[in-house]
Amino acid sequence: MFAHFPQLNSLRAFDAAARLTSFKAAALELNVTPTAVSHQIRNLEEKLGTLLFERKTRAITLTPEGEKLARVTYHSFQQISGVLEEISDNQKVLTVSTTSAFAAQWLVPKLEHFYSHHSDIHVVVKTGEDLDELQKNRRIDVAIRYGQFDTHIENATKLVTERFGMYATKEYLQDCPLIEKATLIETTWKNKSLRPITWEQYFQCKGLDKIKLKIRFYDQEHHVIQAALAGQGIALVSSLLVQTSLQQGWLKKHPSGESLEGLTYYMLTKPAHENSRKVRLFRKWLLGELIMDT
Repeated sequence: MFAHFPQLNSLRAFDAAARLTSFKAAALELNVTPTAVSHQIRNLEEKLGTLLFERKTRAITLTPEGEKLARVTYHSFQQISGVLEEISDNQKVLTVSTTSAFAAQWLVPKLEHFYSHHSDIHVVVKTGEDLDELQKNRRIDVAIRYGQFDTHIENATKLVTERFGMYATKEYLQDCPLIEKATLIETTWKNKSLRPITWEQYFQCKGLDKIKLKIRFYDQEHHVIQAALAGQGIALVSSLLVQTSLQQGWLKKHPSGESLEGLTYYMLTKPAHENSRKVRLFRKWLLGELIMDT
């Protein structure tokens, strides 16, 4: 056993800085000053007799010794957090991180269904697309992400692979029935690693690639949907995200439009929270709702 165990505050400061790769960000998480974080880590390094970080002008990186300690502190604090969740009122709050489009167009409109079955759990929705956010932010219990599902991702549950359809208002479809003559609206992904789903690809497959298309671009799917709702054109968008608009009669599927394979939504959880009651109930509800909508 280590003769004089380091102070817990020093280990917490180190863990936060290692996860966030920033003394400033660690200070914000811990509600202290960057100087206090730097001081705590310096004391820890002196106690251990080794450097844990390499300090650069505007960045910090872990040394080999720091990486070894970071792995242990991360999993240890995760386990402590998991146990505290089980024995405290925190089981009543579930924080979910997901994309802006999925939050606005699908999750938030559906949450009342969840509350009708689990009124004791309050869901907090936080939007973000960073795959590492679950590890960086201890307050997040569940992350719903979008893209190519990898079966090797730890603690990941495949939710649904969506389809893309072609949607517009009833009035727009009446005024402009031919797709190739319409204003076409699509999403240009901010995340360049995502497979593009475009109108140009659709027309190329039909041998109409020489047609001059009038295409408008947005970098968020819910902006594409809003443009279609405003009668600005035909949206090429996830059939999952237009469920509310279809049910309310605000949008219609183009009668000659086709359905294209989209990308996959999947859920990530922290290892320590994988089997917590609130996560289990939310996962079960989420899968059930998505099956009904696809």
